[in-house]
Amino acid sequence: MTEPSAKQLALQAVEQLPEDATLEDAMERLYFLEKIERGRGDARTGRVIAHEDIPKRLGI
Repeated sequence: MTEPSAKQLALQAVEQLPEDATLEDAMERLYFLEKIERGRGDARTGRVIAHEDIPKRLGI
């Protein structure tokens, strides 16, 4: 089974919004889903930071 296209994912996300959703609601939802997908891609390629390394990296 192939992964759904970006267009298919966007259509699904918009269709799941309530009837009274605004265009801003739709844009926020799509932006949120894009950020999740970007993070999943980073995790797949090993571009992650261990939790215990975060304070040192932030200088805390």
